[in-house]
Amino acid sequence: MTIVVKDRPQSVLFACTLNAVRSPMAEALGKHFFGTEVYFASAGVKRGESDAFAISTMEEMGIDIAKHRPHTFEDLEDAYFDLIVTLSPEAHHKALEFTRTLAVDVIYWPTLDPTAVEGSRERVLDAYRNVRDGLLERIETLMTYRPMANP
Repeated sequence: MTIVVKDRPQSVLFACTLNAVRSPMAEALGKHFFGTEVYFASAGVKRGESDAFAISTMEEMGIDIAKHRPHTFEDLEDAYFDLIVTLSPEAHHKALEFTRTLAVDVIYWPTLDPTAVEGSRERVLDAYRNVRDGLLERIETLMTYRPMANP
């Protein structure tokens, strides 16, 4: 039996609504764990503002996103990605429109917007941590080689 390595994307764009929380977290996680092998970027449907909770929860993992400046699809220097992962319904619709003339795969990972969570600081931070950890799990699954039997 021959073992074949599953193809994985060489360039990934993460997209959400404001490019302030979910997509920058995903971009930073991808770069931190797989950045020597795969190119990662992020964009939003609209331009948001930097988010202190996102910065704080990423710092807990030793990842600095404080210098990230939110930007939109229109701000991208090029549109050549193997895969666009959308994290909000608005971003999914925008990505489908953005890629209608391109050969790019678009997948949707429904991801809670932690900015909508109310309550104590710890409750809000927990929501951000859950988003961060969920994104990391999905990214690891997406990027991990899986040996497959060759029929």
